[in-house]
Amino acid sequence: MQFSLTKADRILKRSEFIVLSKSGRKVQNAYFIACFAPGQQPHCRLGITVTKKVGKAVERNRIKRMVREFFRLNRQRLSGNWDINIIAKTRAAGISSETIGQSLQDIFDRISRYENH
Repeated sequence: MQFSLTKADRILKRSEFIVLSKSGRKVQNAYFIACFAPGQQPHCRLGITVTKKVGKAVERNRIKRMVREFFRLNRQRLSGNWDINIIAKTRAAGISSETIGQSLQDIFDRISRYENH
């Protein structure tokens, strides 16, 4: 079991984000929206979008760090091979790390259920 998060584990190109938002499925809860589609790579990849509407740079970077850390520790729970873009909603600003974890766990569980359908 590997717990590192390399560049190969992340979606970095704008074109990939656009394809994912147009062709992927979406699930959401109070704090995050997840666009996801079956991945082309042999492993799950993560993209993170946090706009300036969420808050100042300190808050945006905190949310991105928390999302990356959650993905790093929990990606083996995802069934299947997905490209996932997590988009933070405005309400995500100022929430506790515990709430972020619960919210992302809910989204990951819902994504895992999609492969069975």
